[in-house]
Amino acid sequence: MKKTALTLPLALVLGMGLCGLGVYARSLQAPKTPTLIADPTTKSVVAAADALLATLTPEQRKAVSFAFTDSQQRVRWSNLPTGIVQRAGLRMGDLNETQQKAVHALLQAILSKQGYQKVVDIVNGDEVLRQTDGGGRLIFGKAEYYLSFLGKPSATSPWMFQFGGHHLAVNATVVGKDITLAPSLPAAQPAKYTLGGKTIQPLGRELSKGFALIQALTPEQQKTAIRAPYFIDLVLGPGQDGKTLAPEGIPGSALTEPQKKLLLDLMAEWIGNVNDNDAAPKLAAAKANLDKTYFAWGGPTTTGSAAYYRVTGPTIVLEYSPQRMGGDGTGHTHCIYREPGNDYGAALTK
Repeated sequence: MKKTALTLPLALVLGMGLCGLGVYARSLQAPKTPTLIADPTTKSVVAAADALLATLTPEQRKAVSFAFTDSQQRVRWSNLPTGIVQRAGLRMGDLNETQQKAVHALLQAILSKQGYQKVVDIVNGDEVLRQTDGGGRLIFGKAEYYLSFLGKPSATSPWMFQFGGHHLAVNATVVGKDITLAPSLPAAQPAKYTLGGKTIQPLGRELSKGFALIQALTPEQQKTAIRAPYFIDLVLGPGQDGKTLAPEGIPGSALTEPQKKLLLDLMAEWIGNVNDNDAAPKLAAAKANLDKTYFAWGGPTTTGSAAYYRVTGPTIVLEYSPQRMGGDGTGHTHCIYREPGNDYGAALTK
């Protein structure tokens, strides 16, 4: 589907004196790099990363390591499976059990309990997909997830850890005490499945909280929030770095206090995928900017329907998008999480 918005919508002064030349010369000196200060959470993440790297052979460490400035590797994430997209780094299926456990230990250090569980559920869902729809040139399954490091794990220098595959991209940038997951892509196909006798819906809370908010709006408010009678594809998905969306829909300033609480709860479901220590300031910023945050909807409002929603605020952009491939959209979902101006930690590394 075509990606579209919902509304289809000094100079140097010549002849300077010696004193001026001295000032100018000093201005050419490289600015001092501020010292980054790591907190206990970052230190634990670095320790988990170092422990993972220690399990690898020299050849594996070479394969998994990229420069922090490697712009090609940085954006190599995708929702597409192996066979369409070739990822770089180390493939989970090529790691031994000890190495795989070390990967999961690092993910657990970076993510919250709920965030880590979503990763596990998405990966398990892809394994279910392999067992039911595998074959051909498209390769699914838990073995087809890749990891990479951009930069060396450090408490005092910026670096990234990437983990992803079909329907998952975790891009964790670590800058001193700060960790951001922007941009990250959580998705699911099947959107709901049964494993070990338990029904699992990896993005179920994102869906139910979206419906809770749209249904809490009055008919007049819904007229403002609903921008189209149908769902659309992600606008800021893979390959759309650097692009922005004009806020549309209903602003937080037009919501009642109970409705604002629902909007904040919806954002918390996404922000809360990172560890609690790093989620706290992001949640505080989202709350402080609630009146300037917009909620937009596309599609029916009946619970369980295939519907798109978007949240655009000064510090957060979210999209929830059903996909037509594989059915009516309710069984296949793509989502995106971004932080305006801070994707890949851009604001933190300035």
